[in-house]
Amino acid sequence: MKPNLFDFATKELSQDAFLSWFLQWADPSCATTNESLHKAARQFAIELLSLQSTPPMAINRVKVVRQWGNIDIWVEVNDSHLVIIEDKVGTGQHSGQLARYHAIGQEWCRERNCELVCVYLKTQSDSARRLKQIEQEKFAFYSRRKLLAFLEAIEAQSDIYTDFRDRLRNWENSESGFAEKPIGEWDGNDWKGLYQAIEERRPIEDWGYVNNPAGGFWNLVLNWFDHNGIFPYMQIEQGNLCFKVGEVHHQRRDIREAYHRLLMGSAPAEMELERPGRFGSGAYMTVAIVPKRVWLGCDDEVVNISSVLGRLAAYESWLRDALDLDIAEGHANV
Repeated sequence: MKPNLFDFATKELSQDAFLSWFLQWADPSCATTNESLHKAARQFAIELLSLQSTPPMAINRVKVVRQWGNIDIWVEVNDSHLVIIEDKVGTGQHSGQLARYHAIGQEWCRERNCELVCVYLKTQSDSARRLKQIEQEKFAFYSRRKLLAFLEAIEAQSDIYTDFRDRLRNWENSESGFAEKPIGEWDGNDWKGLYQAIEERRPIEDWGYVNNPAGGFWNLVLNWFDHNGIFPYMQIEQGNLCFKVGEVHHQRRDIREAYHRLLMGSAPAEMELERPGRFGSGAYMTVAIVPKRVWLGCDDEVVNISSVLGRLAAYESWLRDALDLDIAEGHANV
């Protein structure tokens, strides 16, 4: 098996280095050194420019700088365009960094009468809700799927280029293979693949990684109901389908017990709701669960997405009706 450079160079800085290296090949001075790589890089620069601007008729100069003003990748094209790239692998934006970077780029372009293009490039998957937040910060999102499609469509004579492309392809395959793999063999990537498949087919609140002392897990929040100022919701926790309440800061035990009684008392037997193995006492508390084998499938089975969506919809409809009935009967906070 051919070793892949990016199986060893796994940090975000390595991805920064590849993108910077690749974009610098778009400069005309590189045309005779490796024509195929130069053409690919030039096309990539045009694709990025097209996200928020009209590319120039010809590319006469490309200058790439890393970590200018803490911006991951700074690309000057001719004297007419600036592309700033916030490059992510698995982490997300934080501390208002995108607004700061946009302001830096905007000021630089104003002084030079240039057009600004802001790109948020991430090679791990993210939820639609988080991507919408990126767009609200005036950054265009460029996904792993888009980048992989570009690299697969254009051939370039370079081991570095093909290694990076193959790395992205492996990541993409790791999240799409869940549909053909026994559920008992799933890892975090398979759960991410499932969550994306659900998100493509029905409304959800959000999905992402929850870091905790037990090691963390991938979760998906399906809904969020306002029930007399308490917020019940359904969440998949890389296994069980959990019925939860949050955010609760007072009388946690009483509220937790009340919602547990409400759901367990109104659930038909075929729904197979169970008491959690242990009750938590945090701001977000699980009050009932449905085991993975019931809502998703047994470990030796392959998932049936249509059936799963139908079961989730049924649980959601039942929960909504149970909460509405409780309000109609005049109960206050259960």
